Amino acid sequence: MSVQSVSVAEPVGTSPEGGSLMLIEQMYLGCLSQASYVVADEVSGRAVVVDPRRDIDEYLRFAEERHLRIETVVLTHVHADFVPGYSELAAATGAEVAMGEAAPVEFPIRRLSDGERMGLGDPASGVVVEVRATPGHTPESITLAVYEHGTDPTPAALLTGDTLFIGDVGRPDLLGASGRTAEEMAAELYRSIRSKILPLPDDVVVYPGHGAGSACGKALSSETSSTLGHQRSSNYALAEMTEAEFVDVVTRGLSEPPAYFSEDVALNRAGHAKFDPSEPLASVGAAEAVRLSEAGALLLDVRDDQAFAFGHLRTAVNVGLSGRFAEYAAAVHVPGQDVVLFGTAEQVSEARMRLARVGVDTVTAAVSDPSQLAAHPELVVRSSRLDASEAARRVTEVAGLQVLDVRNAGELSVGAVPGSVNIPLPRLRDRLRELDRSRPVLVYCAGGYRSLAASSLLASVGFADASDVLGGFGAWQAAQQDLAGTG
Repeated sequence: MSVQSVSVAEPVGTSPEGGSLMLIEQMYLGCLSQASYVVADEVSGRAVVVDPRRDIDEYLRFAEERHLRIETVVLTHVHADFVPGYSELAAATGAEVAMGEAAPVEFPIRRLSDGERMGLGDPASGVVVEVRATPGHTPESITLAVYEHGTDPTPAALLTGDTLFIGDVGRPDLLGASGRTAEEMAAELYRSIRSKILPLPDDVVVYPGHGAGSACGKALSSETSSTLGHQRSSNYALAEMTEAEFVDVVTRGLSEPPAYFSEDVALNRAGHAKFDPSEPLASVGAAEAVRLSEAGALLLDVRDDQAFAFGHLRTAVNVGLSGRFAEYAAAVHVPGQDVVLFGTAEQVSEARMRLARVGVDTVTAAVSDPSQLAAHPELVVRSSRLDASEAARRVTEVAGLQVLDVRNAGELSVGAVPGSVNIPLPRLRDRLRELDRSRPVLVYCAGGYRSLAASSLLASVGFADASDVLGGFGAWQAAQQDLAGTG
């Protein structure tokens, strides 16, 4: 887990009028490319948390260290890619939960109107958070403008949620759009950015809800903050263009969102129960884990690919903690399906928390002792992993071979294995019927992480012959170049 904290400005001290010490702390979660924020007036000690994740200890610890009272939890919109920890923070602190007034949710919230100002300190000179309705990514999306002093003419920073990213804007086609087309939402996004964000000065600091790797945009930067001036000059979506041109460029080339996004939207509209990571999981042995899997549970082995390939419980699916675990584990999970975890005690604990962040709360049991594999060799199988040369031989010699490319559509521009069919891993569970279970399958991705998840998923549902390519398409390309050089 990567958590990064930054401040938007140097403390300004206490002015003769009362003053404020403005604090904006960014907490960045690298494995989900997600940013949350604590905004506070350090003189009054009053604080707002924006778009928190479900493991809330970081916010509580920070508030205690800085002597802050978390009074409000603000959600910038109905999220599709993760489940925010508003219920957890509200239960721990008594904070009020707030969203834009158009939020289509079924749980109690304070509805924030466009232009509403939330003072955190002295009415004249304390920190003020102003709500700006910025529909486009979703109809209810808001941006929060943070003023160092209530009397300042312009804000010091913008917390833009999924409206404006560093290098991009929020995609307008996710399921928060309530029946509106991507083109209609993109037009709203154009008007929101032009009327509520771009008129501000260049030195306003921009803090987005996501960074590179998030599926909520298509060209996000690895930077987690910027200035409006820099974005004005470098962000393709902020260039001078007509509304029609903006709609075209923003809606063009969007990849299909992960299947679990729709499930998280539904959960985030309905509201969720508080997650308690201290609740014990049932501890089961290897035989019971396999029995539960054969009865319909997802047996999820969270060890690294080498350990899994060397030996794992039959019917297990591998999604290693080393990569973007939560989103790919959610992609192989069927909504409502019980989950049995396999790994060390530390791995199981981490996996459970990371699954909860994306709304998978159905982890019911775990095998927390990998030595169970040695004790039950009759339950253990190995993965078929092929180097690029052997994979190439099979492509040309094995009759009926199905070659499955599980990369995202945007990755195909660098090439593909001849004759392969593309089904991105986040969509594989919903498109299994497009493959013939009686024929062998060779799976590849960019580097090997997703391909093993895919081949193990295929094996778990009855594909008799599923292999993946070590090193992925990169290794395939290198092998082909070596062959061409010696031919």
